[in-house]
Formats: sequence, C-alpha cells, structure tokens
Amino acid sequence: MKQDEAIAVSLDGKPHSVRAGSTLSDLVAALGHAPNKVTSAVNGLFVARNQRDACQLQPGDAVLLFQPIEGG
Repeated sequence: MKQDEAIAVSLDGKPHSVRAGSTLSDLVAALGHAPNKVTSAVNGLFVARNQRDACQLQPGDAVLLFQPIEGG
C-alpha cells in the first residue's frame, strides 16, 4: 500500500479516511487535538499517549477519541 493512498477507519462511530501509514498520533494531530487533552482507543483497546506513535492505523480500525473526565 502506498503512503499517499487513503484507508477507511471508523472515528467515533463514523466513517473517516486517513493516509495509509498514518499513526494514531498523526490522526490526533490532523484533527487539531492537543495530545495531552484527549484519550484514545483503537478496536476497543486503550492506547496510552506515549504509544500512539507506534500505533499504525489499519483499514477497518475503530478509533475512539474522548476527553477524560476531570473533577470530583
């Protein structure tokens, strides 16, 4: 698969396309989220912020991004 091709993923339950070879970090940045302000999961598994660079997105991946709840 070429780097300039797009692949289809699910982002927060909706279809989304990303460049082939994109990592979870790339997606978070492309969406304009500050990396430390969003929590992420791929295919139902939590992905820690420091592991996003190593998480290469694959066709059909289900990505969830959400802001952690703070306060008490």
